Amino acid sequence: MNHRVLIVSPNFPPINAADHQRIRMSLPYFAEFGWESIVLCVDPDFIEGVVDPYLSLTIPSNIEIIKSYAISPKFSRKLGMGDLAFRSTPFLIQKISKYLEKNSIDLVYFSTTVFITMVLGRYWLERYKIPYILDFQDPWLNDYYDRTNITPPGGKLKYKTAQTLARILEPFVLKKSSHIITVSPEYPKTLKQRYSWLHEEKFTVLPFGAPEKDFEILPSLNIQQTIFDPNDGYKHWVYVGRGGDDMSFSLKSLFSAIQTHRQLLPEAWQKIKLHFVGTKYSIFDRNKEIEAIAKSYNLDEIVTEHPQRIPYFEALQVLTDSHAILLIGSDDKSYSASKIYPCILARKPILAILHQQSLVVKVIESCQAGQIVTFNDHATTNILEQLIAKLDWLLSQSQDYTPTTDWQAFNPYTAREMTRQQCAIFDRYISS
Repeated sequence: MNHRVLIVSPNFPPINAADHQRIRMSLPYFAEFGWESIVLCVDPDFIEGVVDPYLSLTIPSNIEIIKSYAISPKFSRKLGMGDLAFRSTPFLIQKISKYLEKNSIDLVYFSTTVFITMVLGRYWLERYKIPYILDFQDPWLNDYYDRTNITPPGGKLKYKTAQTLARILEPFVLKKSSHIITVSPEYPKTLKQRYSWLHEEKFTVLPFGAPEKDFEILPSLNIQQTIFDPNDGYKHWVYVGRGGDDMSFSLKSLFSAIQTHRQLLPEAWQKIKLHFVGTKYSIFDRNKEIEAIAKSYNLDEIVTEHPQRIPYFEALQVLTDSHAILLIGSDDKSYSASKIYPCILARKPILAILHQQSLVVKVIESCQAGQIVTFNDHATTNILEQLIAKLDWLLSQSQDYTPTTDWQAFNPYTAREMTRQQCAIFDRYISS
């Protein structure tokens, strides 16, 4: 008989694929490793974000999904409160209290960046004696923007409020957690320095699994992406993912290298277009900072920014239709971009600009999946010459180029293998 795990992921499909990628990739394999999964989420009608109806096709039909109400964002934003955790937490508590009247749960697993909902782990532990495990996909309490004096997404006031709550709630939640999974080795280091009572054995670094099954069904969906026409005679290079000031060094280095190369060989760039897609967190933010930076390098006629996020499967189609994929890395060494796996699975030439301590470097190198330029201290690093050489390589590739990826080396990053490791962790914290 399988054990039962409650997975808390408030914005589960069909919204915000990145936030629940770990869970969506794992659901098809949990039963194979002895776990029956129940997902607790918020009804999509109460969530702001880009809806992708195809995401539901990737969820096994036998998965039990508990959907909670929340305060409507249309109403809450009039009060200056749009945060999903504040709007949904009382309803999540009510749903599980009712569910446990007739059902049992062996373990609670929080896999979300809606961090405040992790407080429910303490509540359910104390009331029902159910252990809980945390999955940190991003830092909760994060001093990056204070250290760098970079403006955080959403603005300084929102960031300061969130961080004040994090200082109170993070230790409260961590103290009683059974285990902590993180996507970056930097997170355990930071947390152990912050809290002396945390020890190494309480952590496991586990990157996201690769979405192989998504690429298997993609051709059958017949999605027509609207970012560019892949048959218009141009070569389209794409970056799909968030922007931000922490990526400015990588981005400006790329644009500087293109500007220099273009001055030397202008004819090589006559049929090249660069597209930056889904660069903003907020659905209300339509500013095009990347286009503005490109203009300062005289690249405005070849660079286009699409700031709003697009549905997940349309984003995969953009990667598949592209002629090259760009990976713009953060100057934060703890940043671990899960989007590397779709980029590799799209089977296109990849040019990545990454912090040398990023986990993504290891993935690309071990799988021989693309070209990388790395940096450490960007204040004293000049990667212009390296980038120009990589641009030469990228420009020389034909439109039917296929990477010589080592798929055997890629196997440890698959969703099935990552789920096996998750379930091995789960097994440690249940009563026999």
